[in-house]
Amino acid sequence: MECRLGCGACCIAPSISTPIPGMPEGKPAGVRCIQLNERNLCKLFGKPERPAVCHQFKPCPDLCGSTNQQALSNITELESMT
Repeated sequence: MECRLGCGACCIAPSISTPIPGMPEGKPAGVRCIQLNERNLCKLFGKPERPAVCHQFKPCPDLCGSTNQQALSNITELESMT
């Protein structure tokens, strides 16, 4: 599965414990990553400063569902279980 451009759910719902440029302490769950632009596209995509956890994320139908809202809900639920 390819990411749905403009979804951004994986950059909003989960917490990220490693530093992100502009967010040196990482980010809490439910907080929009500072590196998302106005179209929900990652400004660090393809750059070495992109956190490893972001690079390693692989979208799948079970997690991302068929809509951006489903992805946000599913990832939020998964985050709350961890």
